[in-house]
Amino acid sequence: MTDAPTEILHATHRALCEHGYAELTMQDIADETDLSKASIHYHYDCKHDLLLAFLDHLYERFEARIADPEGATPEAKLRSLVDSIVTRQSDAPAFQTALLEIKAQSPYDDAFRERLRRFDDTFAAAVRTIVEEGIEDGSFRDDVDPDKVASFLTTFVNGVQTRHVGAGHPVEESTAALDAYIDEMVCCESDPGDDSDASNTGQTDSGGAAE
Repeated sequence: MTDAPTEILHATHRALCEHGYAELTMQDIADETDLSKASIHYHYDCKHDLLLAFLDHLYERFEARIADPEGATPEAKLRSLVDSIVTRQSDAPAFQTALLEIKAQSPYDDAFRERLRRFDDTFAAAVRTIVEEGIEDGSFRDDVDPDKVASFLTTFVNGVQTRHVGAGHPVEESTAALDAYIDEMVCCESDPGDDSDASNTGQTDSGGAAE
C-alpha cells in the first residue's frame, strides 16, 4: 500500500500534466487522490513546499535512471545516457511543459535553482565518468577534455528540452546533431581497413546464421 506522502507526489505529477505549474492548486492535487485538501496540507504546508519535495522525488528517480547507462562500451553508454534524457522524455509533452514552467521560476527562487542544479551536476558527472573511461580504453580521443564534453552535453541537452517544448523543434534533429558531435569530437576516427574487415566478417557471420 502506498503511503500518503508518496501518493501525494504521484498525484502532483498527474496534476502538473493536467493543469501546468501556474494554475496548479493544492485542491487540484487532492482531486487526484482519495485524500482531502486538508490532508495534503498536513504533509506539505503549501504548494511551494510540495513542489520542492516533488523535485527531490524526481531527482531520486533521475539519479537511479542514469546511474548505469546501457551499453558494453563507453561510446554506447554515452549515447544511451544522452538518449535517456532527450528522446525518452519527449513523449510526455504535458509534463515537460510543466517542468519548464518550474525551471522558469528558478532565477527568482533559490530553492528551485538549487534542486535543478543537482540534475545538471549529476548528469555532467555521469558524462565525465564515461568520457574518462573511453579515453582510458582508447575508444575516445586522448585530447578530449572530459569536463568540457560534460559541460557541452549538459548545456545542449537542456537547450534541446527547452527548444522542443517552447518552439516544437523536432527532437530527431537535435538527436542527430548530438550523434554527430559524439562522432566528430569525442570518438576516435575509425580505421577504414578495420571497418572493411569488420564488415566482411559480419557478412560471413550473417550468411552462416542464415544457413
